[in-house]
Amino acid sequence: MPKSKSKPKSTAKRPSRLARTAATKSHSRAKRALTKHAAVSAKLQYIPWNTIALEDLNPLLQRQFVVGQEVMLARVLLKKGCIVPEHSHHNEQLTYILEGALKFWIDGKEIVVNAGEVLCIPAHMPHKAEALADTVDLDIFNPPRADWINKTDQYLRGRK
Repeated sequence: MPKSKSKPKSTAKRPSRLARTAATKSHSRAKRALTKHAAVSAKLQYIPWNTIALEDLNPLLQRQFVVGQEVMLARVLLKKGCIVPEHSHHNEQLTYILEGALKFWIDGKEIVVNAGEVLCIPAHMPHKAEALADTVDLDIFNPPRADWINKTDQYLRGRK
């Protein structure tokens, strides 16, 4: 009688077929729930900047912002000499300078970001900035800045 070829059995334990099926169903339910939630709560927004009131934070600093489901876009207006004190946050930040220039003190370096340039600031990285000229910058945050939404960002308020 010829010997049949058999595959060597793996010593690693695989989840049972029942466990794999249950996990797949659970994952599928979670994915559907997330998709359904996103579809229900996400909405298209069209918002011209001129329809959003400028928020005066101090004599040299104003801002406007739009909040999406997972991201925030802020338009920040800084007069020459405006200082944004050192701070950090759990939000990742992209800063794009539309007009003017900002000097940052970050990660042990001084970095000047001019019009048309972008700075990517990782979460939890302390940073400070000074407007070298009247500046318009767009800041993108993920997730949205709760302290800005709730107006608990005292580090920006009432200073030059």
